Amino acid sequence: MATAGDGVRRELEQRREAARLGGGPERIERQHRAGKLTARERLEVLLDEGSFHELDMFVTSPPGEFGSRQIPGDGVVTGYGLIEGRKVYVFSQDFTVFGGSLSLAHAQKICKIMDRALKAGLPLIGLNDSGGARIQEGVVSLGGYADIFLRNTLCSGVIPQISAVLGPCAGGAVYSPAITDFILMTAETSTLYVTGPKVVKTVTHEEISHQELGGAQVHGSKSGVAHFVEDNDIACLERVRELLGYLPSNNRVEPPRCPSDDPPERLVSELATLIPAQPNQPYDMHQVLSAVLDEGRFLEVHRDYARNIIVGLGHLNGRSVGLVANQPDVFAGVLDIDASLKAARFVRFCDCFNIPIITFVDVPGFLPGTDQEWRGIIKHGAKLLYAYAEATVPKLTMITRKAYGGAYDVMSSKHIRGDFNFAWPTAEIAVMGPPGAVEIIYRQEIAQAEDPQALIEKFTAEYRQKFANPYIAAERGYIDDVIDPPQTRAVLSGALEMLSSKRDHNPWKKHGNIPL
Repeated sequence: MATAGDGVRRELEQRREAARLGGGPERIERQHRAGKLTARERLEVLLDEGSFHELDMFVTSPPGEFGSRQIPGDGVVTGYGLIEGRKVYVFSQDFTVFGGSLSLAHAQKICKIMDRALKAGLPLIGLNDSGGARIQEGVVSLGGYADIFLRNTLCSGVIPQISAVLGPCAGGAVYSPAITDFILMTAETSTLYVTGPKVVKTVTHEEISHQELGGAQVHGSKSGVAHFVEDNDIACLERVRELLGYLPSNNRVEPPRCPSDDPPERLVSELATLIPAQPNQPYDMHQVLSAVLDEGRFLEVHRDYARNIIVGLGHLNGRSVGLVANQPDVFAGVLDIDASLKAARFVRFCDCFNIPIITFVDVPGFLPGTDQEWRGIIKHGAKLLYAYAEATVPKLTMITRKAYGGAYDVMSSKHIRGDFNFAWPTAEIAVMGPPGAVEIIYRQEIAQAEDPQALIEKFTAEYRQKFANPYIAAERGYIDDVIDPPQTRAVLSGALEMLSSKRDHNPWKKHGNIPL
């Protein structure tokens, strides 16, 4: 027998089905032809199966002056779910509805889950696919963006915020991802720029495509805006799941432990022969990282940007750790503006979220030249110094070879509160490299010598033996121990365990004035 409830339930399901269809079958098909998943399909990939709970499914914008249709959900799917059993809040913009454009109602839906994520201390993940502000709403739409930006800022350093850019993201829309902790992009289908190709052509007369202007490859290698570049939506969303596994839910808890069968005391024999005999010969620091970390797994961040320094996440004895390492295989591992910015932001992120920092040092100094000086390497290099000095998480440092000049100080030295500082016997800790030092110290003797080259070689050998080694620093206590390279994993694991109860605090302040 039919009941009054039957009709009510049918209406509910019809309304839900209308919301799930978004812009309708034709626009969904167009989304698929563009190589993109729909907003809800993306959430199915991102979240544990059956865990998504949608909020505000029936929200619509009021009818506007331009006669816009009212579509349930208003171009964004919001709610909460699980990733590997951990609770997260999510929003996923729906390009099939008004091109994913942001209206006031759209913004209010996002703001609601941001507020809930902040109060609950849970990560926030945004899937961006939007043509920008909804023009029909004018300044109201712009105000909606600003409401989101404010919450991004208030959430910063409190809960992890991850942005996946899976389609267009232009104009004011770019600043929300920019404030978040990580930006992921897809290789062929996402773009990120303040002004598009048409505006660029009008203002600067440059002819440029969407991808050339703000595609994933540009932001992954040139601007450094994108932290990860993936092949497609599925790979990007799977990377978000992997990334979250290294992060705590908020700044008051520790990162999750990852059980490992890799013994913490494991010797790494291949490190014994890694450093070349000639000091100017390169080697790949990735080999050190993969040899030391649990199961050799290393999640590199900013892989193709500022490649002379490496940053990323791994596990050591089951604990999440952030890795910063000079890369002697690229520009000799020198610190320049881009490398300083890349590493500084990563160090500050780790410090925000209680992730210990392990630094591997092989750095000949800061890059000289007018280009770097005129572009402000002083203030940009100071950002990295500031980040390390400010950080209160456990900080471990291993000098593998060169640590010259001010770069020695900057790279998590004992002098800026490094907790445990170690060196390999091949470490060279000095004001500058032996050849440069000899040319300054013995300038007059070399100028007067009958055989200047022979004298340079003699003085260089003497300088290297006396200064270019770790033992002077060890005598001063600036290096806690000089270790055999195969013991690197065991030594770092033990030191990390000893620091598990570390508590350190900075003087009270509203905030510091980092040299921006």
